[in-house]
Amino acid sequence: MTKPSAARYEEIAAYLRALVAQSNPGDLLPSDAELCERFEVSRMTARQAVQMLVNEHLLYRKRGKGTFVANRPVPRVLGSPLSFSESTRRRGLIPTSRVLRAERVDATEEELTALELEEPSPVVLVERLRLADGVPMAIERALITPSCDFVLDEDLASGSLHQMFEAHGRMPTTAFARVTSRKATAKERRLLDLSPEGVVLSEQRTIVDDDQVPLERTETIYAAERYVFEAVLRRDDTPQ
Repeated sequence: MTKPSAARYEEIAAYLRALVAQSNPGDLLPSDAELCERFEVSRMTARQAVQMLVNEHLLYRKRGKGTFVANRPVPRVLGSPLSFSESTRRRGLIPTSRVLRAERVDATEEELTALELEEPSPVVLVERLRLADGVPMAIERALITPSCDFVLDEDLASGSLHQMFEAHGRMPTTAFARVTSRKATAKERRLLDLSPEGVVLSEQRTIVDDDQVPLERTETIYAAERYVFEAVLRRDDTPQ
């Protein structure tokens, strides 16, 4: 007796999860046609099983190329002052960067307020594509206070902004952050290699040094399928 389609696609999904567990990110998995033949099911049932794992961010599809094992989501602690380079290395991955822009620009009123600059003045803009083991993970747009314009003379492709700050006696200690989600723009999809339906997480952070003086105001656009945000929540007994 033929199993109901629901049980069949769950069986296929279990088979695919086993393949994912023993595969590396980017490995090609059996096609829908191969799954149909192996499990003697309709293409619709096979696609349903694959889509289940796509929704779980275990697999991704490329039109005309096939189904592939997705990168494991990288944990990111919300509000952590750790740089991308440092947090990536702690996960056993190799961080690299591609510099998109590095120049002095005029800050907006909101950015001047975040950096606690009283008068309009040029700030340093550093925009980079951040990669882990060669996989594009995030687009980082950092506006840096004028007192730290020395970063323009540093190696922004392989170096860490935070290490540059520390080398000049400015220790990043606290980050104030908020995260929102939205559909990726065409530019973001291209840089992060996302599908037309790709979603990004936007983290806006203001980072201060140990004297509570702002160092940078940063927006980081993360490929949502490659990240999972974590937070530590504590009860606050202070009367509101």
